[in-house]
Amino acid sequence: METDCTRDELPANGSMITPLPTGTRLLHIGPHKTGTTAIQGALFAAKDEMARHGVEWPATTRHPMEAVLAACARTGMMGDTPPTERHWGRLLEQVRATGRRTSVISSEFFADAPDDDTVARIVEQLGGDRVHILVTLRPLARIMPSQWQQYVQNGLRMGYEDWLEHMLRKPPYDRPNPSFWHRHRHDRLVERWARVVGPERVTVVVVDDRDREGLMRTFEALLGLPAHLLRPVPDAANRSLTLAETEMLRNLNKEFRANELPEELYSQLVRNGAVMHMKNTCTPGPGDVKICTPQWAVEAAAGIGAEMAESIGRTGVRILGDMRLLSAVQLSAVQKPATRTDMEPRIAPEVAAQALYGALAAAAAAPVRHTAAAKSRTVHQTSSTELVRVLGHRCLKRLRLR
Repeated sequence: METDCTRDELPANGSMITPLPTGTRLLHIGPHKTGTTAIQGALFAAKDEMARHGVEWPATTRHPMEAVLAACARTGMMGDTPPTERHWGRLLEQVRATGRRTSVISSEFFADAPDDDTVARIVEQLGGDRVHILVTLRPLARIMPSQWQQYVQNGLRMGYEDWLEHMLRKPPYDRPNPSFWHRHRHDRLVERWARVVGPERVTVVVVDDRDREGLMRTFEALLGLPAHLLRPVPDAANRSLTLAETEMLRNLNKEFRANELPEELYSQLVRNGAVMHMKNTCTPGPGDVKICTPQWAVEAAAGIGAEMAESIGRTGVRILGDMRLLSAVQLSAVQKPATRTDMEPRIAPEVAAQALYGALAAAAAAPVRHTAAAKSRTVHQTSSTELVRVLGHRCLKRLRLR
């Protein structure tokens, strides 16, 4: 359903969505795990065709993450080189170069803007009154497992059910990931941006997972593009990890922290080496155990979803889609409780081998700096954990010399 600022409801097909005015700068702010990667891939792949229809994609990449992290004063992923204002300045130049044409910018990291002042600065620099905000939403019960495994890919060591307990049952609900509710308390996210631009310049789209291309049709309608110009782009690197893969990585995170290895090592060898190669080369099969959200957490998330839907409805922003989806209590195929034999995840040998190869290939291709000096002791005098750390540093040093 489409709902305008007067709350009149209209059918949710693309023909009934009024396109934004020519010259609008459509700013898609996510948040995370709401179809952002899929729409970014489709927009980037179609940028030349969009330009022929008067719509520009100003970024030079599928996702201008570094620029947006800099704008929001975020440090980025664990071990990555911190973004700078130069990244943001370059994106602003590219946006200004679009002139009076319609343009679209998409990054889920805009949802991490910490306060109203940051939001106001971003909006003003991108064009002020020309900026229209687009927020995409999915039910929390579908977001939580995906967001947890993403946090694990950035070093989290906490198990899923323990993490759910902290997010849903342990006030102030900000440990171990304070970014979660800043992003996913969706009513407050909408309110932050609506306070700056006004509710008439905010559109909320409720993503229906039953319609895999529905979000693309909505973007086409809002931008005045021909139907089916945007098409899905396969992206194995963006797939979610299985439970076994996530648990393997989570235990690796524990060893990594216990041995006090440098974060740069994690970025190069683990996230962009082992994990990336594993995701690109291994496709989960029907026998792989997926991350299961317990019923109590599904119900708690649905209750929060109902509160958020009601609050968003009072803001006066434009709503496209069925807000009732945000509070639906229904276990999907991904969330159905596993049988007793399925409860223990097992990672296939070929998956483990691909992960290990990815780390080795990354070490050979892009060795990183080591930070800890080896102590002058014999192997027999060195603990196993320290030996692992020292050997890792020495391997990196030899690779760099080669």
